[in-house]
Amino acid sequence: MSQEKEPLAEHSLGPIVSSEHLASGALPALSEIEFGLVMLNHAFSRWMVRCMAATGVPDLSPVDILVLHNINSRNKPKTLADIALVLNIEDTHVVTYALKKLERLKLIKSGRRGKEKLVMVTEAGADACARYKATRESLLVKSVLSTEVSTDSLSQVAARLRALSGHYDQAARAAASL
Repeated sequence: MSQEKEPLAEHSLGPIVSSEHLASGALPALSEIEFGLVMLNHAFSRWMVRCMAATGVPDLSPVDILVLHNINSRNKPKTLADIALVLNIEDTHVVTYALKKLERLKLIKSGRRGKEKLVMVTEAGADACARYKATRESLLVKSVLSTEVSTDSLSQVAARLRALSGHYDQAARAAASL
């Protein structure tokens, strides 16, 4: 006796989530977003590390790479507070550790403006960022463009993700006060 399987279209699997119990509440779609973010976070972290290694700078963590790109951005000195704020990193020790590592590798240098410590990208750091950008254009951007996704739709997704981050930040503050 062979049992026929129901066609997938007739069998609803429900939302694609990592934790079904969290999707059983009032907003299952939020659990879908969270699972997508988990997958994207790991893929993006893996991409950054592999891309930077391919450009000749191995052994950097995703945070190290984000901090380096932020310091390189707009070619102006940054403070620890600036970097932590822009990257939405609450624990400044994480940024401090990245700064020490990047300075040890001579990708950034530090200076002072009055009592305030500033960090700037070095020529080696700027070169690493330029090689990363070229590799990114060649491997990632070219691939995403082949999907024919519009730049407007990508920008809309980015705006919604930034807005959602505000909801999560507020909920985190509320949870911390419990």
